Amino acid sequence: MLMGGLERATSGAVSALGHDLTALGEDALARFRREHMGVVFQSFHLIPTMTALENVATPLELAGRRDAFDRAEEELRAVGLGHRLDHYPAQMSGGEQQRVALARAAAPRPDILLADEPTGNLDGPNGQAIMDLLFGLRDRHGATLVLVTHAPELAARCDRVISLADGRISGVETRNQEAAE
Repeated sequence: MLMGGLERATSGAVSALGHDLTALGEDALARFRREHMGVVFQSFHLIPTMTALENVATPLELAGRRDAFDRAEEELRAVGLGHRLDHYPAQMSGGEQQRVALARAAAPRPDILLADEPTGNLDGPNGQAIMDLLFGLRDRHGATLVLVTHAPELAARCDRVISLADGRISGVETRNQEAAE
């Protein structure tokens, strides 16, 4: 929540892409998120009265993208939901809703893709599918992927793992030399 500028730090600073997020006002933070970040929440946060296509296209429209619906459809097809474009969240499984949320986060081609417990509400097979999609989106769009997870199998796929205990860093493990640079 701090890295995404969705909550304010009570002390210290939060920097992303050379910007001090703690110094930005609400409007500037919203613009920064819109231009540089995609966020995937554990509980999806889809708008229930909008179709999958509309859920993905709306943030693009708000950003002034003329190709919002084309881009939204492209991303939904990329996550295997081309056949569910006109379905509402209540008509989809949890795994499908999470894939809509992934498409929505990836559609603007963010520099940073934040995912908060992206597999937390899913069963094993759906969780594995979401993991594969997350890393595929990262590779396809070249975004930095930042995950919050309690799932060791998800953390094991990351280049760098920062462990927290009681709100403090308790360990840092780098698995890939390129990630350390």
